[in-house]
Amino acid sequence: MSMQSTQRESRAKRKPEEVQVIDFFSGCGGMSYGFHTAQSRNVKYQILGGLDIDRHANATYERMLGKPALLEDIQRLADRDILQEALAKWGYDPSKPLILIGCAPCQGFSSHRKKDRRVDERNELLAAFGAIVLALEPELVVMENVPEMLQKKYWKHYEAFSSQVEKRRYFTRARLHNLASFGVPQERYRALVLASRLAHRVEMPKPTHAPSNFVSVRDAIAQLPALSAGEECRFDPMHKTSKHRRATVELLKLIPHDGGSRKSLPDGVGPKCHTKVDGFRDVYGRLWWDRPAVAITARCRTPSCGRFTHPTQDRGLSVREAGLLQGFPIDYHFEGPFDDKFKQIGNAVAPTFARALAEHIDRAWVGEAEKTSLEGDVCAPIEKSISSALAGMKRRLRLSEQEAEVA
Repeated sequence: MSMQSTQRESRAKRKPEEVQVIDFFSGCGGMSYGFHTAQSRNVKYQILGGLDIDRHANATYERMLGKPALLEDIQRLADRDILQEALAKWGYDPSKPLILIGCAPCQGFSSHRKKDRRVDERNELLAAFGAIVLALEPELVVMENVPEMLQKKYWKHYEAFSSQVEKRRYFTRARLHNLASFGVPQERYRALVLASRLAHRVEMPKPTHAPSNFVSVRDAIAQLPALSAGEECRFDPMHKTSKHRRATVELLKLIPHDGGSRKSLPDGVGPKCHTKVDGFRDVYGRLWWDRPAVAITARCRTPSCGRFTHPTQDRGLSVREAGLLQGFPIDYHFEGPFDDKFKQIGNAVAPTFARALAEHIDRAWVGEAEKTSLEGDVCAPIEKSISSALAGMKRRLRLSEQEAEVA
């Protein structure tokens, strides 16, 4: 028997290692659900629970994950007694390996705040999460956020976190990913940070979908029953839309189907504030059937907030459509008021990406993940605008696909 065959047989007989997972800033459970549903061979993920200050998101988490989501401010966990109390509620076992997930609220880093020079306290949450990493010393840290977190303006917050953990002999890597490259039916760019004391566990995941194979809006939502504005599907309470003003519905009727925009509106039709400037080009725009959606936000029920109009129906997205475009399964139930359901979805980590990441970590855990060059990592602050950086990523991805086809 060859050495390779022996190694394969040894891996097949090896019992998966139980690894605990605690999800900070857990929201409605996107990251935890991805890990929970991952197909793994080397690691058995044991979801202990989450922590968030949003009670409606916590209710969703507990309903869908069946684990406790603590209504608590992470900064209070700097108190050792409060941290120990939280760990006891989660059923944490210090004898087992631990993965800490920390997807801090992204609004403090968002490009929408670029003209707001006030200090945003949410940026300090990275430091609070870093302190918990130092206290618990997990085997792996997973952090996801908006790309702006790695931009020059906010680099000091990320650098403070990475310096904290690197002093404890953690390797850290950061990279930008287009989640459409992992099967999420939207073009959503995110920063992913991994940290571990074992270098092979911070290998970055490789895309599973080429641009020609991205999951489209049609793939995600075309099977849902048609709705009018303000209607709720009698078979699915999550398939419910906003009741738009009559003037809004009449305006949407003038937008061409399948990717149409407000540029097609007759002169004088639509809000005057949008005609006076060249920006806001996606406002009142329809999604394309055969492309991924734009990034789904907390305001995606409202056509005036972006390209959030259904490809053919004269309304904004339903809760169910937003959830499916964010990568949640069709039976995911969101708790809380109508608007809050969209907020939970827009703020969530896409479960489809989280599952792909968890399956990659399963391989990386034992050194089986494919090596990834450091050239693709973000090792210094992004100096140019995020839109320019992301445009460059798109070009490189499409070029690599073309080169692969030629080869």
